[in-house]
Amino acid sequence: MAYFDAASAVPLHPVARQALSASLDEGWADPARLYREGRRARMLLDAAREAAAEAVGCRPDELVFTSSGTRAVHSGIAGALAGRRRAGRHLIVSAVEHSSVLHSAEVFEAEGGAVTRTPVTRTGAVTVESYADALRSDTALACLQSANHEVGTEQPVAAVAELCREAGVPLLVDAAQSLGWAAVEGPWSLLAASAHKWGGPSGVGLLVVRKGVRFAPQGPLDERESGRAAGFENLPAIVAAAASLRAVRAQAAAEADRLRELTARIRARVADVVPDVEVVGDPHRRLPGIVTFSCLYVDGETLLHELDREGFSVSSGSSCTSSTLTPSHVLRAMGVLSEGNVRVSLPAGAASADVERFLDVLPGVVAAVREKLGAPLPGPADARQVRPAGDAPTADTASADTVSTDGDAVEALVVDALGRRCPIPVIELAKVIGDVPVGGTVRVLSDDEAARLDIPAWCEMRGQEYAGEEPADRGSAYVVRRLS
Repeated sequence: MAYFDAASAVPLHPVARQALSASLDEGWADPARLYREGRRARMLLDAAREAAAEAVGCRPDELVFTSSGTRAVHSGIAGALAGRRRAGRHLIVSAVEHSSVLHSAEVFEAEGGAVTRTPVTRTGAVTVESYADALRSDTALACLQSANHEVGTEQPVAAVAELCREAGVPLLVDAAQSLGWAAVEGPWSLLAASAHKWGGPSGVGLLVVRKGVRFAPQGPLDERESGRAAGFENLPAIVAAAASLRAVRAQAAAEADRLRELTARIRARVADVVPDVEVVGDPHRRLPGIVTFSCLYVDGETLLHELDREGFSVSSGSSCTSSTLTPSHVLRAMGVLSEGNVRVSLPAGAASADVERFLDVLPGVVAAVREKLGAPLPGPADARQVRPAGDAPTADTASADTVSTDGDAVEALVVDALGRRCPIPVIELAKVIGDVPVGGTVRVLSDDEAARLDIPAWCEMRGQEYAGEEPADRGSAYVVRRLS
C-alpha cells in the first residue's frame, strides 16, 4: 500500500518512536514538582522546548506546547484579539486558510467583530496588495498560512509580515504544513503548528507568541505553559515531537529536492496521460510533496475508492467526498474544478517506483469511473456525443426552448439535473452543448452547490462562455453559451 496523504498526517518518525518510548520511563512525573522525578521531567520539557524553539527560530520562553495544532490556532487568535481589543475589532484572514482559522473568524464575527476574507488567485496564492487593502486603523490581527494544505501553494508570508509590522498589526502564521521543511521567514508575531504533520505524535501543537505582542489568554487561567495552554503536559509526546522536528529538519533540504522531482513528474505526466484534467496550485511556489489535480466527469468519492483498491491512499477536496456535498472552500476560492479532485501528498521516503505505479494505474481508473457515469468521450474543446441534427436530445434531462428557423438545431436547451449530484450536471451539459449552434445557450438546472463552481470551471476548460446564474423554482439555472 502506498501512503500518499502526508498533508493529513505523517507516519510516526523513527526518532519520535524512540524518544516517546524513552520518555515514558523518564517523563511521567509532574514537571512542576521539585522532587527528583519532577526535576527530571522538567529537564526533558525544557530540552524539548529549546529544540522546538531552535527549529522555529524563536526564544524558548515564547513557545508553548498545546494539545493540537487546532488548539494552538484557536488559542492564538482568541488571545491576540483579546489582547488588542483596544486597537479595534477587525480581523483579516485569507479565503483559503485552514478550517481552524476560519472557524475562529466565524466565532469572532458572531460576537460582533468584523472579518475581511482576502481573495486568492487561481493558483491559490494571496497577493500582498490584498492584505494592504484589507488593513484598517481598527485591525487587531491578521492571519496567513505559510502554505496551503490542499494544493500546496506557498504564501508570501515574509512580505505580508513586513507589511503588517509597518502597520503595527500582528500577523499569526499557521505553519502546520511547512514547519517540517523550514522555518517561517519574516517578522511574524504569532505562529501555530502541529506535530503530526512532520512525523511527531498526534495531540501536540506549538503556539509561539513573540515578545512584545499583546496577548490575553482566554478561558480559565492555568499556571502551566505560561498560562496559554491549560492542563497537564503530555511530556512523552512533547519530547517525541521536538525530537522528530529536529530529525526531519536535518534531512529536509535533500528530501525536499527529491520530492520536488517526484511531484513535478506527477504534474507533467497526469496532464499527458489523463484527458480533461486540471492540475491546480502554483507550479513553482509550492511545498515539495503536494500535487493536486481535478478530473472532469469523475465522481471524486468513487475515484478515491478505486485508487484505494489499487493500493493508493490519497485525499481530495472534491465536493463528492464531503458529507455536506459542497466543494472545499479552498477550491471554491480558487475558482477551479472540484469534481474528481485528487490530492497526492508524498511523505518523506516515498518511493519513485510507487509514483510510477500510480501514474500507470491512474488513467485506467479515471476512464473506468467515467464509463460508469456515462461521461462523454474525451476529445477536442467541443467534444460531445454526436447525433443527427434535428433529433431530440437523447438524455431524459434535456428539452428545447426554441428551435432555429432551418429546423436543424435548437437555439436553447434546458438540462434538468435537479436532485443529481456532481459530476452529473456537468456531464449532461457536455452531452448536449453540441446540440445548440454557436451562440446558442444551455441552461443547467441544479440544486447541487458544486455546480456553482464546476460549471464555470468546465466552461473555462472547454472554451465555452459561462453567462451566469439565474434563479429557478428549485436550485439555480446556470447559463452556458456555446462559442465553438
